Amino acid sequence: MSTNCRRRLIRDFKRLSSDPPGGISGSPCPDNIMLWNAVIFGPVDTPFEDGTFKLLLTFDESYPTKPPTVKFLSRMFHPNVYANGELCLDILQNRWSPTYDVAAILTSIQSLLHDPNPNSPANAEAAQLYRENMKEYVRRVRATVEESWLDPEEHEKMETEVTETQSTTT
Repeated sequence: MSTNCRRRLIRDFKRLSSDPPGGISGSPCPDNIMLWNAVIFGPVDTPFEDGTFKLLLTFDESYPTKPPTVKFLSRMFHPNVYANGELCLDILQNRWSPTYDVAAILTSIQSLLHDPNPNSPANAEAAQLYRENMKEYVRRVRATVEESWLDPEEHEKMETEVTETQSTTT
């Protein structure tokens, strides 16, 4: 592992630990500084309020020259989040700068929840609802917020039970 990359990730972690921006947290995995788990709390006064969204940040040797790969582990219904959890966010693509650190990345993602860009959709259905049927968009987002409270295994178990119930009642 390059020393520059490692030094920078340690610095990012120290900054995030000592002066965390509101509503976000993150830390490297105990056995791999190149993999980080993060949590973003849904911003107040948005449909995402009260949500607890888990993310995975994957760094490679080129960090901070190149951005990490960031992916939501929690299911998201958002115009700029693909079905697989990857994001369509300019600072993670064509507007990356080595001045961005983990705190800036997570803050930008939190901001994206509050202020989506439906003109650059990763999820066409969410973008269309955001533009044309805000009530339904908010309903769908609130469902993902409630889902975010569940442990992923618990959620999978619940989905299986619902599917089994539906198949026995039809």
